[in-house]
Amino acid sequence: MNKTTLSLTLLLTLFLLAACGGSTTQTPPDAATPTEAPAQPTVLPSATDTSVPATETAPATDIPTTEAAATGAISYASQVMPIFETKCIKCHGVETKKEGLDMRTYDDLITGSRNGPVLTPGDAVNSLLVQLIERGKMPNRGPKVTPEELQVIMDWVNQGALNN
Repeated sequence: MNKTTLSLTLLLTLFLLAACGGSTTQTPPDAATPTEAPAQPTVLPSATDTSVPATETAPATDIPTTEAAATGAISYASQVMPIFETKCIKCHGVETKKEGLDMRTYDDLITGSRNGPVLTPGDAVNSLLVQLIERGKMPNRGPKVTPEELQVIMDWVNQGALNN
């Protein structure tokens, strides 16, 4: 057996042992109160374990109604655009197009203003639109974007600012 085959066999064996072996401690279901979920088992990897740890997922509380909700993706059409419609479009599309920015459509938003792009897909921190909202400079009239709305916009930009 060569070194590569031996290494792969050892790695596979360690992975299987980590996935199947070990003892866990679990709280009996009757020990949990009605408002408290039963404790999740904890499996600690051995010192020689080279497997990739599994990611922990939160328990589902609602049945997703859209693919975006099922994947955790932010939907431009149902989550981001409504924020823009209530906070931005009056000055950037309906009454005027301040700085040449029209936010009435996805394509116009992505085109940006006369000064260039206002979004950097995948990078909310360096997106001018996000920066202006964070600093409280936009919207400059009417109700401000709430922290929750800002987080939706930032998540959407960080996820690539998709037209979904």
